[in-house]
Amino acid sequence: MTDNIIQMDASRIAELVANRDLSPVEVMKAHLDRIAEVNPKVNAIVTMADGALDAAKKAEAAVKSGARLGPLHGVPFTVKDAIDTAGVLTQRGSPIFKGRVPDTDATVVARLKAAGAILIAKTNPPEFAYSIETDNFLTGQTNNPWNLDYTPGGSSGGESAAIAAGMSPLGVGSDLSISLRGPAAHTGIVGFKATHGRMPMTGHWPRVPRRFWHIGPMARSVRDVALAYSLMAGPDGADGFSISSLDVDAGVGVASNRPLRVGWLASPGFFGPIDPEVVTTVKAAAQALSNAGCQVEQVRLPVLEQTDASSVLWQLQQMESRPEFEKVTAGHEGQIFRHAKLILDTPDTPIADFVAAEQAVERLRDSFVDYFQRYDALLGPVTPFPATKHGLSDLVVDGKTVSPFHVQSATSPFSLTGMPALSMRFGTSHDGLPIGVQIVSSWLAESTVLKVASLLEEVSPVRKLRPAI
Repeated sequence: MTDNIIQMDASRIAELVANRDLSPVEVMKAHLDRIAEVNPKVNAIVTMADGALDAAKKAEAAVKSGARLGPLHGVPFTVKDAIDTAGVLTQRGSPIFKGRVPDTDATVVARLKAAGAILIAKTNPPEFAYSIETDNFLTGQTNNPWNLDYTPGGSSGGESAAIAAGMSPLGVGSDLSISLRGPAAHTGIVGFKATHGRMPMTGHWPRVPRRFWHIGPMARSVRDVALAYSLMAGPDGADGFSISSLDVDAGVGVASNRPLRVGWLASPGFFGPIDPEVVTTVKAAAQALSNAGCQVEQVRLPVLEQTDASSVLWQLQQMESRPEFEKVTAGHEGQIFRHAKLILDTPDTPIADFVAAEQAVERLRDSFVDYFQRYDALLGPVTPFPATKHGLSDLVVDGKTVSPFHVQSATSPFSLTGMPALSMRFGTSHDGLPIGVQIVSSWLAESTVLKVASLLEEVSPVRKLRPAI
């Protein structure tokens, strides 16, 4: 039964618990056993939440008493260790914050708990949640459960690896340029970045640059991230960017009275080369949507091909991030991992370049406004290549040598513009690693993204694959 439980999605667990077909204690024990079994190999979990089993016993008593149950009653969940959890270590991947225990939950954590979910553990981030790999001096390197020699990406790499390996059915990650969607793609799960501000960042560190940071759900099914989104989103009265009510949705909703219009692009599509296997996966997803009744056609957005969005984001965010990093690292220079050093060692962006970067963002936004007057969704790659081996080094993609930071090229545009974007697996590389596709829609059109993702999930050839670990 344990194997069955750890393969279930959160929605199924909640259904079985509510129907008294599955005990919250059974669920919790199954996941605790799974963590004990595989986490020593993966190193995705860095702190266990004391009292998780006791909370499961209370959840079981509530079921037996006939109490009103929340939509995630008895479901374990994990949280990236950049996000506060009351009474549970939140060390931000850094020796500087070793032993730090917050007094309060982040808003999104509190909301999942209010829905009946039970915090089971915290997951590994890179230091300060700033890297495309998940590694740090405090809690070490996280491995990809599909191949331990490979990275799960960053900065929500611990979260994605935990979910992919069956240690958690549901998690909370965060995303600055790739940090939620990239790890989801590298480990074969679903990651959802809603419109900027939909989910309050209250309780996440760092808070700068808040105009680009997003919090979002991660899971093994589209319906799970949709449910978690519905529970986590909405203003909290503390985050000034979180002002949009969940009732405001500019998308198609659950059902549409006309075929969805989907444009797709891969190569050419974004700035820089794309691995041919990724291109093939995007094409297969486009064909699947066409077969499902969508109006699908290949498109070109010249501004995407011409804009090095990853570099634009770097020029903007490092000017805001470095003062905060300088403040917290003062006197701790010997404890700083290489990722934070990149921020600290980067010279100020000249004002002319900063303005040019801001204008590049405006051009992206204008181009997307035009595009989404003609299409409901955009389909493309999540990352230009599948997961790579550990260690930041240049690599060859489609015959061209690129920096490892090229991995952010297809996700950064939608962080800069704050549009909703979802990452989900739809293919497999020649060496058995997951390949994801990214679904994007216009601002506040989350229902469109989730609808398209659901259509793809129904016909996905890889939906039931699990890492053999």
